[in-house]
Amino acid sequence: MERKIVIPGTLLGKIDGNKQGRGTFREGKNIYSSRLGILEEKSGYLNVISLSGVYDPSVGDTVIGVIKEASKMSWMADINAPYPALLRADEVPWRVEFGEASHFLNTGEVIIADVMSINEARNIEISMRGKHCRKVEEGVIVEIQPSKVPRVIGKNGSMVSLLRQGTRCWIFVGQNGRVWIKGKDDKMAILVEAIHKIEKEAHTTGLTDKISKFLESKGD
Repeated sequence: MERKIVIPGTLLGKIDGNKQGRGTFREGKNIYSSRLGILEEKSGYLNVISLSGVYDPSVGDTVIGVIKEASKMSWMADINAPYPALLRADEVPWRVEFGEASHFLNTGEVIIADVMSINEARNIEISMRGKHCRKVEEGVIVEIQPSKVPRVIGKNGSMVSLLRQGTRCWIFVGQNGRVWIKGKDDKMAILVEAIHKIEKEAHTTGLTDKISKFLESKGD
């Protein structure tokens, strides 16, 4: 399917039958693009995914964060966004006593968390209450452009499934452009190469077939 590139001000559609998504603005009943990017229609929303740039967080996103600072009862995490995210002690799966935050998470440690809130001042709060949230204690984190995340995931997770089957590695894709992988060293090396190939060729068609052939060429 042809992927449509839009520029700021491009008319994307009418509000009737569509919902205004990220990277868009509304005037009257029309929805326009507010950025240069690729048009994505998902669950009724019209989104514009940036061709490049930093991660633009949205509430509900699942992200991979790196702890930058631990205080008495909270942490600040780098989630690859323009601003750090606050993780409060009551939003982690452990019982944290006052002054013991660093006993559970310390600088440089990696977590999977959900974006819980973003206020008008762009203060971001994250939570580790979700079942999929955890502290990452093994494997490798691969960084890609956040705008290429949908291509690494694929339609209904098809690309991720292909990568798992082709490398027999664990893979978790954060919406913020960080990918957690773990497996045998030789398989992870192939997976990293495949992920960067997807990132590099994200704008092309037939990408699933290309990656399938790539993985076959690297097979045992």
